[in-house]
Amino acid sequence: MKKTRSFRLSILFTFLSLAMFAKGSFSVHHLTCEQETNPLGIEKLQPRFGWQINAEERNFEQSAWQILVADTPEALNSDNGTVWNSQKVNSPASILVPFEGNGIKAGHTYFWKVRIWDKQGNVSPWSSVNRFHIGLLSEKDWSNAKWIALEKDKKDEIITTGIHTPLANNVLGDKKTGMYRLPQFRKEFMVGKQLKRAVAYVSGLGHFDLFLNGNKVGDHFLDPGWTKYDKCALYASFDITGQLQQGNNAVGIMLGNGFFNIPRERYYKMLTSYGAPKFIMKIQLEYTDGCVQNIVSGTDWKVTESPITFSSIYGGEDYDATKEQEGWSSPGFNDKNWNKAIDSNWKTTLLSQRIPPLKVRDHIPTVRILRTEKGGWVYDLGQNFSGILRLTVQANGKQPVRLYPAELLNPDNSINQSASGDPFYFTYTPKGNQTESWQPQFTYYGFRYVQIEGAVPSGEPNPERLPEIVNITGLHTCNSAEETGSFSCSNEMFNKIYNLIDWSVRSNMASVLTDCPHREKLGWLEVAHLMQYSIQYRYNMARFYEKVMNDMRSTQAKNGQIATTAPELVEFEGGFKDTPEWGSAFIISPWYVYQWYGDKQLIEKNYPDMQRYLDYLLSKADNYIISYGLGDWYDIGPNHPGESQLTSNGVTATAIFYYNTTIMQKIASLLNKPADADKYAGQAARIKKAFNDTFWNRSNHKYDRNSQAANAIALYTGLVEPENKEQVFKNLIADIRDRNNALTAGDVGYRYVLRALEENDASDVIYDMNCKYDVPGYGWQLAHGATSLTESWQAYGFVSNNHCMLGHLMEWLFSGLGGIQQEKESVAFRNIVIKPEPVGDIRYANTSYESPYGLIRSDWKDNEDTFELRVEIPANSQASVCLPASTIEQISESGIPLKTRQGMKFSPLTNGRIKIEIGSGIYNFMVQK
Repeated sequence: MKKTRSFRLSILFTFLSLAMFAKGSFSVHHLTCEQETNPLGIEKLQPRFGWQINAEERNFEQSAWQILVADTPEALNSDNGTVWNSQKVNSPASILVPFEGNGIKAGHTYFWKVRIWDKQGNVSPWSSVNRFHIGLLSEKDWSNAKWIALEKDKKDEIITTGIHTPLANNVLGDKKTGMYRLPQFRKEFMVGKQLKRAVAYVSGLGHFDLFLNGNKVGDHFLDPGWTKYDKCALYASFDITGQLQQGNNAVGIMLGNGFFNIPRERYYKMLTSYGAPKFIMKIQLEYTDGCVQNIVSGTDWKVTESPITFSSIYGGEDYDATKEQEGWSSPGFNDKNWNKAIDSNWKTTLLSQRIPPLKVRDHIPTVRILRTEKGGWVYDLGQNFSGILRLTVQANGKQPVRLYPAELLNPDNSINQSASGDPFYFTYTPKGNQTESWQPQFTYYGFRYVQIEGAVPSGEPNPERLPEIVNITGLHTCNSAEETGSFSCSNEMFNKIYNLIDWSVRSNMASVLTDCPHREKLGWLEVAHLMQYSIQYRYNMARFYEKVMNDMRSTQAKNGQIATTAPELVEFEGGFKDTPEWGSAFIISPWYVYQWYGDKQLIEKNYPDMQRYLDYLLSKADNYIISYGLGDWYDIGPNHPGESQLTSNGVTATAIFYYNTTIMQKIASLLNKPADADKYAGQAARIKKAFNDTFWNRSNHKYDRNSQAANAIALYTGLVEPENKEQVFKNLIADIRDRNNALTAGDVGYRYVLRALEENDASDVIYDMNCKYDVPGYGWQLAHGATSLTESWQAYGFVSNNHCMLGHLMEWLFSGLGGIQQEKESVAFRNIVIKPEPVGDIRYANTSYESPYGLIRSDWKDNEDTFELRVEIPANSQASVCLPASTIEQISESGIPLKTRQGMKFSPLTNGRIKIEIGSGIYNFMVQK
């Protein structure tokens, strides 16, 4: 009886498996316009559309599409493309499909939908209706709005190139600069008819908060993003239709300094000042009768000082609640004692803020309260993060409460800001005799601990009747780019490393990719390309890099140089201003964006300036060798970390020069510029010859000083001659093994160490290097109490303890251990490689990545007798699955022997693997060992 039941279950399972692959329905979802869902304020009159496909059947491929665009949703509901009807277009394209109609205008909203056909000619239902809104494309679109301020700019204090702190006295002497008052503005207006739509366009510099009828608009933090303000400023767009009311309305603006104006007080990494805080605004009201009304910033607005009495992006923020004016942003408020705003006559180019805004991502509670040896109080939040805090206090009077955030503690439990910017603090002056809550608006810091002055924790002895702290909560602020990747495995240490890196990535993902969220907050550019793949596996960066490129272009010198930081060009001492491994993000990053998302607009837009930078590097070369710069920054050598110790600067600088040139050759071919492609091919050949003539020792068969960084970067970038590749790879492995699997490479080199090892099937070495707690590395940092990635492998306390520059293992966790990659010539993960690496004691890993085409998943288990792999491939994509097996007979899929499967191709690979080519769908492979 049991055998009969088992047989029936087996037959049932087979039928169910076959039913999974039967022809099924399909539909389109996750619609995007300019790589965002329902975008507001895009600046393209030829926007690009995308969609993902939900298909029940395997091997689904789209054969055609049709898009309708209309100026009302009602028209679309009647299948009437009043703006554009593409008709049926025979094409498999489903990402970045360009609009080819006419008549799109600034400040207007449009609606669209799409349907597709499969290869058999079946058509999907129409998608849901999505929308996109065009921003303000020219100065006239702002309807004569003015940049208004509380006070005039101090012309003798304008500083548009950042002055590094050690140089400030040489330039400015003892003079205080940037000590402007912080304003708040208001304006009342009437909504007299039925409203169809209302959009507010705002740029407030350095940063602004927008209020409407007494409430803050949106949940953004530190709008707009940081730019080179004399070149351009960003404006944010808000749909405020639902916050307006018939009759009187009031709008309010509060401003903070940000990077626009850095006061020379407390801590500052650098000084810049473009003048007094100011803003420009347009509210566009569209009525149902077709009329349009514009509310714009001008001298008819009222302004006064805000309760924010000090604001510095580097020094902190002070707030005096006794200066609040209740109802100031509501209609009917008496503003007769306020001043008229002044026209600042300021000019700059305005661009729509297309990067995802900063937001509060997490609320981090206090986990313990400590006493210092001197009797002070310190709140421990348990996690090093970027952000601010929310203070809740029971005030007995108007005694100010001061709060000092910090990453680390001194031995006496007091906070230590020595490596994170000292002094930085928040001050809150309460109204008194009530429970009050407050959080800073226009600054942030990297911290875990908060030391308080002028208050005591609630419930503690309080003979001086000081304010009592009811609660301190950390507010983790970061860029709100959506998560696209996930990873976990059976080894808890690697899960902790993943979280360690992720906290540092998020903490440094602001409106620029910063080095640290406290001491510097600068956009050091090596992070932009060296950590790009790691970050893109975790977060959707499709829109982020347009700003990164604009920041670099804004700071590019006349001779083509790209400095080490952007958007602010800081005048540093020494070699920090110009180093090739940093500036080369200008060439490498847009190429990576194209590979990852299929978007070549950054390449097209910046190609001439990218050429100028490559020409600049050529001008700095001596017989094609570039030997200046910081080199493999923070490698592990005999001295304290800093400039490269184990690798000659010429190795990494010239290798990056070569890598740039090979990329430019590919870009020129992509852009159909054959003459340029030939030029760069020739230049690359000459750099390669010079590199090997200079750094390859033919007598001992070693590069330079045989460091991990030197061997790895030469391998990855293709500089090694074919006959020497095996030897160089052996040299790399030998150095690692001879050090008992310890790493030495730094900021630049370590990414290439991991790439070279993974590409040469040595993930077991990567595992051995990173499963250790007893030598500097990720495990060492965890063992020393780090909760975010530290600046140095050694987790030193005298440098930052929240840095993402060494987080390159994140890439391997996805591409190697998890096994999600794409074919070398693939774009946007259209052709996927699933090649998991079961190494060490890791028994399973679950990894996913949301590609432009949809979700890719690789979940594997390494059992005693079997290896199981569950794979998910999105529609309109294909994949090569690489399984650890020597014969096809070892492999089954959904319980059926692979050799009997239809629609799958398979072939043997080296190193005991078999490659299986599959289309979209969900697959369950099993390998019998």
